[in-house]
Amino acid sequence: GVGKTTLIQKVTQALKSSGIPIDGFYTEEVREGGRRTGFDVVTLSGKRGPLSRVSSDSSTSRREYRVGQYVVDLVSFEQLVLPMLRNVNHDSDAEKKICVIDEIGKMELFSQAFIQAVRQTLTGSGTVVLGTIPIPKGKPLDLVEEIRSRKDIKVFNVS
Repeated sequence: GVGKTTLIQKVTQALKSSGIPIDGFYTEEVREGGRRTGFDVVTLSGKRGPLSRVSSDSSTSRREYRVGQYVVDLVSFEQLVLPMLRNVNHDSDAEKKICVIDEIGKMELFSQAFIQAVRQTLTGSGTVVLGTIPIPKGKPLDLVEEIRSRKDIKVFNVS
């Protein structure tokens, strides 16, 4: 709620209007009647799908991924994000590309395929990643801490 996604969206617009090749995704709050009911994934190519929704009941099925009151729609998330990341990773364009990953957080990290794709994107040459990671509270998230401690990463705290 400090404005990370808003900042990402403004930077993305500025880069796009400068003609810089950019792809990726951001997460957006979904609100109904003034209250947040979940999050959507929005790709820079204009596709949108659910990342999570408030759970309507307290019973949990065995393949359910939850963060607080939200149930994560892993299938929807992976269908939107993985093809885009694979595309960024396999683009043989000589030109540098920017990949937006907003965010690398608890919900997204339920996906092992996403974790692998992010690592691949970060190690791939020719791709600059503009991403967001949460400030650690509670148990540290392995990939987030791995990213935070990389020598080739510049972290800005948004407040």
